[in-house]
Amino acid sequence: MGENASFWESLIYAHPTCTTWKQEAEGSIYHLASILFVVGFMGGSGFFGLLYVFSLLGLGFLCSSVWAWLDVCAADIFSWNFILFAICFVQFIYVTYQVRSVSFDKEFQELYSAVFQPLGISLTVYRKIVLCCDAEVVTLEKEHCYAMQGKTPIDKLSLLVSGRIRVTVDGEFLHYIFPLQFLDSPEWDSLRPTEEGIFQVTLTAETDCRYVAWRRKKLYLLFAKHRFISRLFSILIGSDIAEKLYALNDRVQVGKGFRYDIRLPNFYHVSLPETPTVQPSKHLQRNSPRQKLTGATNCDSFRKQ
Repeated sequence: MGENASFWESLIYAHPTCTTWKQEAEGSIYHLASILFVVGFMGGSGFFGLLYVFSLLGLGFLCSSVWAWLDVCAADIFSWNFILFAICFVQFIYVTYQVRSVSFDKEFQELYSAVFQPLGISLTVYRKIVLCCDAEVVTLEKEHCYAMQGKTPIDKLSLLVSGRIRVTVDGEFLHYIFPLQFLDSPEWDSLRPTEEGIFQVTLTAETDCRYVAWRRKKLYLLFAKHRFISRLFSILIGSDIAEKLYALNDRVQVGKGFRYDIRLPNFYHVSLPETPTVQPSKHLQRNSPRQKLTGATNCDSFRKQ
């Protein structure tokens, strides 16, 4: 115990305490370095947050090095601050390289800003999603079909980037698909990974359209490696299906002045007994899903066949 006590006493009393304090303040370079440290530690997370932190901390250590060299004239203080400045500089270059390596084309950048960034998805995770679709945006010309009822196999999942798609069954209009909506979310949700199926509706481009397509098997492999991405797509697809259901709901009228609500089917059957119950078409059942065409095929060519 005595040896420990003497050790701590030597640490405390090895240097004399300050009996007098300097009357003059340190130079402006020292205070600038302190300000840079304070502002630098307020940075956020992510690539741009790291760039913010390392840039300001690096400038702060550089100012401290200049201050130690000019005012204090202490080689050790200068050396430590300059080493820390060099570390921050190297980290800044490394993060900048990472940001450049995950840069995307304009359409993918807009897609990230509109869909994935509001959900807090990082650029590194988004890069894995983009690479899964080979970073390619497919063009679908006006009046060409993305999928044909009863003919197109389900082998992709696609997200519309621009344009408008018309969905029909037996020639009857169902609803539109607008940008940032999935083209085949009901089909994706209706099949298990090991199952196969065909589209039960026809999807036709009303305008020139562009969409992003993920191959079914390749996307499932991505889900197996990254469970977070699997949960992300599950949320996006579920939300998309809900939007499509309510789009169909808006077209159904029950009685005079009433609109059918998919949440309360029994209520309308009781309150409006004279209204005939509309049985769902066999094409709308879950066990015969729809899927998209691997390439853009003109609807007229299918009709001729």
